[in-house]
Amino acid sequence: MTDELLVVRAQLGERDALAELVSRWRTPVWTYVRRMLDAERADDVSQEVWLAVVRGLPRLREPDRFAPWLFTIARRSVMDRLRGRYAEPPAPAGDETAADPAGAALDRAELIAALALLPPPEREILVLHYLQDLPVEDCAQICGIPAGTVKSRLSRARRLMRARLEEKGYRP
Repeated sequence: MTDELLVVRAQLGERDALAELVSRWRTPVWTYVRRMLDAERADDVSQEVWLAVVRGLPRLREPDRFAPWLFTIARRSVMDRLRGRYAEPPAPAGDETAADPAGAALDRAELIAALALLPPPEREILVLHYLQDLPVEDCAQICGIPAGTVKSRLSRARRLMRARLEEKGYRP
C-alpha cells in the first residue's frame, strides 16, 4: 500500500493506516533527527515530530507529498532545538562505534564524527539527500530554499567532509 493511500485512510480515521505510516517512517525520521542532534535530544524531538504529524495530518492537502511534509515537520523541530546554538559546531558523536559490516576502508564512527562536525545547514542537506535518499527538489522544499542552494550546500558539505576525513588520514 502506498503512503498516499495510507495518508488518505488515516485522514478518514483509520488507526491502522496511521500505525502503518508511523511504522514505515519512524526509523528514517529518527535517523534524520539523530544526525542533526545529540542522542539525548533525538528521542524527545522524534516524539515531538510524531505528535505534530498526528495533529497536522487531517490538514495535509497533498497526500502524495507526505515524505517532504514529514521531513519539513522534523526539520522545524530540529531547528527549534538548535536555535541559539546554530553557529556552534556540535560535539562529535561518540556513542556510535559499530563497524561497517561491508568492511569499507572508512570506519563508520569516523564518518559519523565527521558528519557531526559539519555546520548544521550542510549536515542537514547531506542527511536529507544521502541518508534519507530524498531528491534535491524535496530537500529544497523541506528546507525552504532554492534547489540551487541545496546543490551548493551539498557541494560544500562534500568538500568539508573530504577535508575532515583527510585530516584523519583517510585518502579518497
